[in-house]
Amino acid sequence: MADDRWLVVGLGNPGPGYAGHRHNVGQMVVSELASRLGTPLKAHKAGASIAEGRIRPSAERVTLAVPATFMNVSGRPVAALLKFYSLDASRLIVIHDELDLPFDTVRLKTGGGPGGHNGVRDIINVAGPDFVRVRVGVGRPPGRQDPADFVLSPFSKAERDTLPNLIVDAADATSDVLTEGLVAAQQRWHSPSA
Repeated sequence: MADDRWLVVGLGNPGPGYAGHRHNVGQMVVSELASRLGTPLKAHKAGASIAEGRIRPSAERVTLAVPATFMNVSGRPVAALLKFYSLDASRLIVIHDELDLPFDTVRLKTGGGPGGHNGVRDIINVAGPDFVRVRVGVGRPPGRQDPADFVLSPFSKAERDTLPNLIVDAADATSDVLTEGLVAAQQRWHSPSA
């Protein structure tokens, strides 16, 4: 087992037409992390774009990845990357949008079900449930709007003003998991002041 490496996957849909959608916030966070590494995302044979490095000089190695597939079939590239790096699900962090959290909220957990998220469901189908999730709150749809339509729509003007801070927070929370462990990161990000 290559237990000195983490695989961090940001979920979303491919192509510029989806880039600013709520469903793509996981990809936005991975882009922020790649920028911190100073390494651009490059195509990988597993069906994803990846960047490799260390979040901090003394930290374990990390592979950042954005699947090239649509959200609902994220499992195949994730499984291929886990196999390529000889990792199991305990070394996987998945960053995704979360309807059940208010906008501008970040929460961390491991295990559990997909919570209605088809990208997470597809990853559970190939890797099991025991991976870390960085859940980035996008809030519930207004009125009777279909949740599927809501996540496939752009952030509102007010949300776009706050979005850069949310992306930085989610990237910081992910970095904390990588460098301090899940429990310490949860204590920081789940406290009332977080």
